[in-house]
Amino acid sequence: MIAVLADSTCDLHPESAKQLGIHIIPLHVSMQQRTLLDWQEIDPDAVYDHMRAGGSASTSPVTVKAFMDIYLDLLTRYDAVISLHISGKLSDTVSHAQEAVRQLGQGARVHVIDTEYACAPLAELAMIAAARAAAGDEAHQVTRAVLDARNSMYGEFSVATLDYLRRSGRIGRAQAFVGGLLGVRPVLSFDRGELKAARRVKVDQAAGDMLDSLKQRFGNTPLSVAIMHAGRDVERINALRSAMVASGLNVQRGRVQLMGPVIGAHVGPGTFGFNALPLV
Repeated sequence: MIAVLADSTCDLHPESAKQLGIHIIPLHVSMQQRTLLDWQEIDPDAVYDHMRAGGSASTSPVTVKAFMDIYLDLLTRYDAVISLHISGKLSDTVSHAQEAVRQLGQGARVHVIDTEYACAPLAELAMIAAARAAAGDEAHQVTRAVLDARNSMYGEFSVATLDYLRRSGRIGRAQAFVGGLLGVRPVLSFDRGELKAARRVKVDQAAGDMLDSLKQRFGNTPLSVAIMHAGRDVERINALRSAMVASGLNVQRGRVQLMGPVIGAHVGPGTFGFNALPLV
């Protein structure tokens, strides 16, 4: 049997992850002089409300010891562990996982993957791993399926401001200029694990622009599409759903995913986007 472990920046609700057969290890969020476990001791609303009120939040990665503890526990019940994590260019979490495996001497049984993503793309990869593990695949087959999916998926998201990403060092000053004009929103994407500010679009055209980008990339290919959204703005989420339906994309599976506390601390309120994975 194979265990699938993902860190909390996959932004799967703990109950949803449990139902999918995915174990979650949390990062940490610090605000108002408290440090809390991502998704377990703090929910997204608390972070976004705090930031809208002018507050700030910081985050810290999973520790090496926490990884060692969970690996030891899982290895008493499973033959192997597939451990999927936020891009190593955004967090030290994956390097801490690798160090834990080295210290435990369990490189043959624990397979650490830098997904080069976070949020919905990371969740998509964790779900693929869990499905393949449940189907009886061996560890190398699960790993191959995850890497193939990682290399074929693509997503974009738009933030209200790049200030939060710049302050936390997740995007450079040279990239931050993209969001420096009134009436526009920067569009970002992952590029080999790094966040890149791709272009500026008018505020009311951001969703359509990102969906057009996906349409140009994937054409009529059957897709699994996730809508990523910072906060529970029902009106905005419904508008994004409608835009996705009208986009012409061949959406075979669709879902909405909230951006969690750690991700929210870096992107800020008002962020939304789309991630697409070809179904082949």
